[in-house]
Amino acid sequence: MTLLRRELLQVAGVLVAVPSACRVAFAQAPGPAPKLTQILKRDMEGQGQAVQETVVSLVEFGPGVSAPWHMHPSAQETLYAIDGNLVVEVEGRGTSALKLGEAYIIPGDVPHLARNESASGTVRALVVHTRGMKDKPLVVPVRR
Repeated sequence: MTLLRRELLQVAGVLVAVPSACRVAFAQAPGPAPKLTQILKRDMEGQGQAVQETVVSLVEFGPGVSAPWHMHPSAQETLYAIDGNLVVEVEGRGTSALKLGEAYIIPGDVPHLARNESASGTVRALVVHTRGMKDKPLVVPVRR
């Protein structure tokens, strides 16, 4: 866990922080929404453009807070619980518990959500989106 954290901090030192389009999608959901702080966004280099961009964010879920159903066009999501436990629902895969220190990968173009089922504690997670086509929106709400 320390090695992963150290590597992420090294990447963070190189990349530039910018606002996130994810806030718009989360803000459109009824009720409280998770707080998303984008901390890194940078074009990829030397990979033949198979991956064009990586976006790293910190998401905070207050007690009982859920992200709305959404998907990421052409972007794989890696979710890493850094404080507390999350429940992740992925279309076609069902529901999974993501415990402190665990990671979960969600394929691109697949509807999903994450939520904090705790009635008292805030949950924080590191979210890494690896985008194949950065001209597409990062987040698209999905109606359920």
